[in-house]
Amino acid sequence: MRQLLVINPNTSAHVSALLQQHVQGAAGSHVAVRTATARFGAPYIACEASYAVAAHALLDAWAHDLAQPGPQADAVLIGCFGDPGLMALRESSPVPVTGLAEASFIEAARHGRFAIVTGGERWGPMLQRLAQALGHAHGLAGIHTVAPTGAQLAAEPAAARALLAQACRDVVRQMGVQAVILGGAGLAGMAAAVQPQVSVPVIDSVVAGATWALRAHPVPPERKVAGFDVAWAGVSREMAALGLNRVV
Repeated sequence: MRQLLVINPNTSAHVSALLQQHVQGAAGSHVAVRTATARFGAPYIACEASYAVAAHALLDAWAHDLAQPGPQADAVLIGCFGDPGLMALRESSPVPVTGLAEASFIEAARHGRFAIVTGGERWGPMLQRLAQALGHAHGLAGIHTVAPTGAQLAAEPAAARALLAQACRDVVRQMGVQAVILGGAGLAGMAAAVQPQVSVPVIDSVVAGATWALRAHPVPPERKVAGFDVAWAGVSREMAALGLNRVV
C-alpha cells in the first residue's frame, strides 16, 4: 500500500482533520494517508511572516515524522495553498514532494488559462510570486482574493459557498479563463458545491493534491537519503539528526 504523508504547516487541528478526510477520500482505500500538523507557528497562514515560519514548521514536522516507527512515506503533500517550504523539502526529501498550489496549477493548466479564488487579501502577491517561481505565471490570468481568510470561510461554510461561487463567476466573466482554482486547505470540499453554478471546471486544491499523489512520478528525486546539507544550531532534535552535524 502506498503511503502518503500530508503536512499541515499551520497549527490548526481542524485544518489537519479536513486534509485527512478529503485527501483520503480522493486517494481511495489503496493509499494510506496520514496527516502531520506543525508543532509551532500560526493557526492560519495569512501573511509573509506566518508563511516564513510555516516553512520551518514544515521541515520540522517532516523530520519528526521520519523519526517515528512505521512505514516511510512514498510521497509528501504540503497541505497549504501557498506551498511554504516546497523547494527546501524537495531538496531534502528522497521521495516526491508537492503542495496544494503547485498540484492545482498543474491540474488547472490542463484546461488552459486559469484564475485563482482564495481567502485573505495578502495571499494575492504571495501566490503570484509562487506561480512565477514554479513556471506557471503565463497560464495564470489573475487572482481574486475574498476578504475573509480561509479559516473564516471554513467556519461559515454556507455563506462561504455563496461568496465563493460569485467570485468564481466573476473571474470567468472578467478574465475569460478556462478553469478556476478554489485554493485553500480550509476550503476542501467546497469546489464540488460551487461547481454547478460555474461554467468552467472549478478545481479543489486538496483534491488536486491527492490526484497528484496517485500519479506516477517520472522524475525521481535526486537525493537517495533524507537529510539537510547544513549543520543546524537551535532546531529540534529531529531536524538536527538529519543535518550535517548528525551523529553517524
